Amino acid sequence: MSMSDNISTILASGIRLSLPLAFAACGEYLAERAGTLNISIEGMMLGAAFASIATASMTGSASVGLLAGAVVGLLIGVVHGNLSHRIEINTFVVGLVINALVLGLTSYLITISEFDTHQVAQVGIPVLRDIPIVGEALFVGRWPAFLILAIVPLTWWLVERSRWGLELRAVGENAQAADVTGIKVNKRRRQALMWCGVLAGLGGAYLAVGEVGSFNQNMTAGRGYLVIAAVIFGAWRLKRTLVGCALFGLADAMRLALPALGVTLNSQLLIVAPYLLALLTMLLFAAQHREPRSLGQPFERGTA
Repeated sequence: MSMSDNISTILASGIRLSLPLAFAACGEYLAERAGTLNISIEGMMLGAAFASIATASMTGSASVGLLAGAVVGLLIGVVHGNLSHRIEINTFVVGLVINALVLGLTSYLITISEFDTHQVAQVGIPVLRDIPIVGEALFVGRWPAFLILAIVPLTWWLVERSRWGLELRAVGENAQAADVTGIKVNKRRRQALMWCGVLAGLGGAYLAVGEVGSFNQNMTAGRGYLVIAAVIFGAWRLKRTLVGCALFGLADAMRLALPALGVTLNSQLLIVAPYLLALLTMLLFAAQHREPRSLGQPFERGTA
């Protein structure tokens, strides 16, 4: 293969591996702007990946499976929100328990189930897909990949331009002050978790029925935590968050591509490279940028 072919292959792989992160990151960004550090995003993605393959196998439609993944993500968001904001269990504990429950449940179910392979259709944009080096990478892919072109601007508009987004940001910055103005703080946070669940569900489902076509035990392998790292790397700004997703996706692509290119490196080091990069970005950027002031803080009316 020529150098241009190698670059095109790595770029295409990086984009494919970045897309599940990008879907989920749009949701996590919105949730964190509302003051909720959504640890359960890993469980949302993993549960959605399983549900998408199971539904696709039952219905024979990968597209229906993709929708089922989004619904499962939404349901986990509803559960997390109600446990955290109505029953008032610590949101970090809720997130960790959900992740452990989903991992254990899907690991068990996959041992007693047999699913057919299903993938959504691949499409390409005429003319643009013929552009050298970047054409195949950017303009050919499974059709849900192109949903990101609508989801990113929609998420930005919801947060930055809509009245709902204004209230969401107010809740994330100063929950007590937002409550005084009549904003229902925990309701907005639950809504943010539900939006996050839908998008994280799309990310997990896309990984399963878009890229792989099947489900494997612990399929997401910590990608939800990479999403959280991307939001921190992005300083709670959507554009920079997506750049973080692209970096992690490219790091994962290099892990897969380097051995194929004849580059010999320690295999374990290649496996941990994306997660090591995520850790480094959090160490470098978390202290340099201010998170929403109420991030991770439970809301209780009347407390300072």
